[in-house]
Amino acid sequence: MEEQGEPAGTHGRLKLVDDPTRASISPQSPEGRRLQVGGKVPRRLAELGVTERMFEIVKRVAIGTFNDGFTYAGNLAYLSLVTLFPFFIVATALASLVGRTGTGVHALEAFLQTVPPDVAELLRGPVVEVLNGRTGGLLWLGAAVGLWTTTGFIETIRGILRQAYGVSSSTPFWRYRIASIGMIVGAVVLVMLAFTFQVILTGIEQFLYRILPWATEAQRFASASKAVPAFALFGALFVLFYSLTPSQYRARCYPKWPGALFTTAWWLAVTGVLPWVLATMGGYGATYGSLAGVMVALIFFFLVGLGLVVGAELNAALAEVPDPGLEGEQAQEIQKT
Repeated sequence: MEEQGEPAGTHGRLKLVDDPTRASISPQSPEGRRLQVGGKVPRRLAELGVTERMFEIVKRVAIGTFNDGFTYAGNLAYLSLVTLFPFFIVATALASLVGRTGTGVHALEAFLQTVPPDVAELLRGPVVEVLNGRTGGLLWLGAAVGLWTTTGFIETIRGILRQAYGVSSSTPFWRYRIASIGMIVGAVVLVMLAFTFQVILTGIEQFLYRILPWATEAQRFASASKAVPAFALFGALFVLFYSLTPSQYRARCYPKWPGALFTTAWWLAVTGVLPWVLATMGGYGATYGSLAGVMVALIFFFLVGLGLVVGAELNAALAEVPDPGLEGEQAQEIQKT
């Protein structure tokens, strides 16, 4: 048997939290439960009834979110504004390599569909101005700086997931930065593919309405394609959660979709409700003056960031480590199923 505080197996250079730092992790995190931080034997979800199970999950999520969620949400709100411009500059530069010079603006418009109208109005003009004003060497210089800046946003989300699962890492930061750059490039490629798919769907829809007006069932299917942005948002968040989750918790027995689904629903709900709430409360323009639009954007990104933290904590709350009584190899076999 291995000593308490040591992992049953290593995965790359990631390591579980050692004894000197046990007090820094939440007892409700998977590693906190495995190490029995706080001296209590953790309750396993499979041993609880439906009501108790729901209460236990809510408790784990609430404690994890209360401890770190608001701090991380504030960081994400700030970084969202800081990295927004660089990301679209990177998208424009990479797309220009294959002759898709308008991809940056198209990506911006797709993103603005997922934010409240006030936020979209605030961001559209400045970002388009920056994208149109960068060409040639200036564009690639901005892309190089933008890649490094945007990786900071990715690493913050990685930190949220590490904290939620109670896992630390000794991997050099530059290796994670390189991985983050790869994720950003992959995201740009997916954006271009999504736009190609969107153009195809639009063409099919126009064909059905103009050439085949009697094909009502097909028209309904084409109209349903307008929900594609919501599914795309869920897919992007799922990939994000899976890619940044600590490697020892990427097995199929540790679900990733609940956090992605919650974050998607929360994001869309905030987008729909925030304008109504601000209109009902009123007065924020008189309070913040010319900075009112910026404050609305920060509030929106803060709420979205908080939802992302809750999604990460939800995945961590559902992650059940193998029973401590199992031998190391047997426990690892369970994790692979």
